[in-house]
Amino acid sequence: MSRAAVCPGSFDPVTRGHIDVFTRAAAVFEHVVVAVMDNPAKTYTFSHDERMTFVRDATATFDNVTVASFSGLLVTFCQEQGITTVIKGLRAGADFAYEQQMAQMNAAVGGVETVFLPATPIHSFVSSTFVKQIAHGGGDVGMFVTDDVKRALEQLG
Repeated sequence: MSRAAVCPGSFDPVTRGHIDVFTRAAAVFEHVVVAVMDNPAKTYTFSHDERMTFVRDATATFDNVTVASFSGLLVTFCQEQGITTVIKGLRAGADFAYEQQMAQMNAAVGGVETVFLPATPIHSFVSSTFVKQIAHGGGDVGMFVTDDVKRALEQLG
């Protein structure tokens, strides 16, 4: 049994739904690495450093959670860390279809197993994309993100 797990994502920005997954994963595993993806081919709203800071701040109270950066293949990152378990939060059936394929590919390519955590109902509809759209339209996103993320989104206009 793996005593550690990786919880990967772009976290652009990190939401309370993500934090819920981190919290639940930290209760199950001795150590959780929240791995913030840096993909130069992808356009992000927030810089990699900003996303790292948001995630570090959101996980600062956890004794068994660390934050790391990765680019390239997730399985390579897992192998470098000596971790064989990935944690993925799922919001809906559409998430499952995509994530199941990814999980099977990660297992085939790198021997990495994936554990799915279904979203708690209060977070089941929250996505970073929706949060950014609401904020861009002038809506209040305070119930979906931490205060520092909310301020950063407001500054973007």
